[in-house]
Amino acid sequence: MRNEIRFSGFGGQGIILSAVIIGRAAVMYDSKFAVQTQVYGPEARGGASMSAVIIDDEEILYPKVADPNIYVIMSQEGFEKYGAAAEDPAVMLVDSTLVHSRPKCRCIEVPATGEAKQTLKKDIVANIVMLGALVAATHVVSEESLKKAILDSVPKGTEDLNLKAMQLGLQLGKQP
Repeated sequence: MRNEIRFSGFGGQGIILSAVIIGRAAVMYDSKFAVQTQVYGPEARGGASMSAVIIDDEEILYPKVADPNIYVIMSQEGFEKYGAAAEDPAVMLVDSTLVHSRPKCRCIEVPATGEAKQTLKKDIVANIVMLGALVAATHVVSEESLKKAILDSVPKGTEDLNLKAMQLGLQLGKQP
């Protein structure tokens, strides 16, 4: 099964790291193929950024996401620039704390930034919350693979916080 995932938000939210983690989970722990690309403006921190991942059971011959079937949108500007054109049958997870618009496709509202700030006291892990929600809602990789890829990718000393963020996201992504 092929999934083309587009992540978008603003620089500093961990948009690129999110794509790297989900790609790593697919390749290293779920025995799938993946390729990741990224785009961010010269301002990097604060400006719109986008990262994309293709995950497939077969070799990927063209690395560019042409028609995403999954979107993870973490800022209003990211929605406007990279998600507004999404249509069925795509699914979009939006950080409902920061994104006010809604797409024409199926939309899953995840208050990632608000919950990370309120529950974990650290909004910097909102991207990990979104990854948990993504996996709960789409099963694009296994929960165990995501956990291992997160532990491979986050700074030493933050593992417990990031695993709590992933668990929070898994709960939020399972909501109807």
